[in-house]
Amino acid sequence: MSEPTDIDNDDEAFAESTLTQAIENQIETDNPPAAKAIFNKLTLVGYEREDILNLMAHVLAVEIDGMLDEDRPFNTEWYETALRALPELPPENK
Repeated sequence: MSEPTDIDNDDEAFAESTLTQAIENQIETDNPPAAKAIFNKLTLVGYEREDILNLMAHVLAVEIDGMLDEDRPFNTEWYETALRALPELPPENK
């Protein structure tokens, strides 16, 4: 039988993978435009692809947490502003 931490680790890996896939889709579709722009900017200044995707996924996770905590729609304006501020990460409780 699996330990509860194994389940937590599996859930965390799934969430990370899902967020990363969402970011890759945003970059590929150029929607929102800030996603591709910040990816290109961070690439030009020397960040590795995996690090960029992790930073961007973190921003997406903060916005999703905000949506769930506040029972509100996705705030595209905040999200794009937070992406453009990378590599500076947004506060967890915005």
